[in-house]
Amino acid sequence: MKVEAWVVTEPGRAMTLERREERPGPGQVLVSVAGCGVCHTDLGFFYDGVPTRHPLPLALGHEVSGRVVEAGPGAEAWLGRAVVVPAVIPCGDCDACRAGRGSICPRQIFPGNDVHGGFASHLVVPAHGLCPVPDLADASKNPAGIDLPTLSVIADAVSTPYQAILRSDLQRGDLAVFVGAGGVGGFGVQIAAALGAHVVAIDVDPARLATLTEHGAHLALDAKAKDARALKSDVKAFAKQHGVPTWRWRIFETSGTTAGQESAFALLGHGSWLSLVGFTPQKATVRLSNLMALDATAQGNWGCLPEHYPAVLDLVLSGKVALEPFTEHRPLSSINDTFADVHAHKVTRRVVLVPEA
Repeated sequence: MKVEAWVVTEPGRAMTLERREERPGPGQVLVSVAGCGVCHTDLGFFYDGVPTRHPLPLALGHEVSGRVVEAGPGAEAWLGRAVVVPAVIPCGDCDACRAGRGSICPRQIFPGNDVHGGFASHLVVPAHGLCPVPDLADASKNPAGIDLPTLSVIADAVSTPYQAILRSDLQRGDLAVFVGAGGVGGFGVQIAAALGAHVVAIDVDPARLATLTEHGAHLALDAKAKDARALKSDVKAFAKQHGVPTWRWRIFETSGTTAGQESAFALLGHGSWLSLVGFTPQKATVRLSNLMALDATAQGNWGCLPEHYPAVLDLVLSGKVALEPFTEHRPLSSINDTFADVHAHKVTRRVVLVPEA
C-alpha cells in the first residue's frame, strides 16, 4: 500500500509530505486513517524538542480512528472493520502486562512516538488492543450520531481521563476537581459527571468554563481571577455544601502547566487523591511533605489500557460524553498551519485532521 504521511524531520521545522510503501506484518494491520486528533503531546514533540523514541523523521499523531484495509497473518479477522487505535498499545506478554501494569510495558507501541503515527493516509499498528467500532449508520448503536473521524479523540483525550478516574476509585457523590478543563480535562469533567460526582472545573478560559457548565461542571472557577488560596476556599465551600469530606476529594491535574500542577497540589486535603494527567517538561515547586502530613495520595497516569476503550466508546455513542461541541475537523494538508494555531492558542476545540480523499 502506498502511504502518504506528514513527517517531522527536526523539531520546529515545517512537516513535509512523504510517500512510502507499507505492509502489515504478522499480527499487524494497516489502518486507513479517518481522523487523527492534535494533542498537547504532539506539540511537545514538535515545538519543545521532547524526544520521540523512534528517531526522526517521524509522522506524529496518536489519536487515530479508521478502517482496517490490510491485515497480516493472524490478524485477518480485523479486515474491513472500523476501529479506534489505542494511544498506548502494551505487548500483553511481558511481566508488567501479566501483572496488570500494561501502562508501563517496556515493549508498548505508542503511535507517533515508537512508530509512525496517524498524521498520514494510513498507519501500521498491532491488531491486539484495537477497539472495534459498531456500524455508526445504525441509530440504535449510535444514538448520538457521531462520525468515525470524531471518534479519533477517544484515543487519548477521552480514554486517558477515564483511566485516571477509574484509578482514583471515584464514587457517586465524591468531589471531582479538574485543574485545566480543555481537551483531556474537559472530557474528564463529563466522565466524572456521568459517574455521579460533584464536579468542579478550574481553567483560565471563561468561555471554556461557560461551555462546561452545560456539560457536567457544577462549579466553574476562573484561575486567572483567583489565587490558589481563593480557589481552595471556593472548592471547600462547594464540598461542604454537598457534604463531601476531603478524603472523598479526587483532584485531576489536566492542564499540563507548572501553575496548574502547583494549584492542584495546593488543593489537597486530608486523605485526598491527586492524579497527574497533564504533561509539561517544566519543573513545579511543591512541598512533598504535604502528602505525608495529610495522608494524601498522588499518582501519575500514562494513557489508558486498551481493555477500557469499549466502555469509553459506549459513553460517547450513548451521548453521556459529548464530543462534537469540543472538536473541529480540518484537512490533514493544513497540518503545519493547524499546529501553529494550536500552539498560539488560537483554537478552542480539539482539532481532528482528516485525510483528503
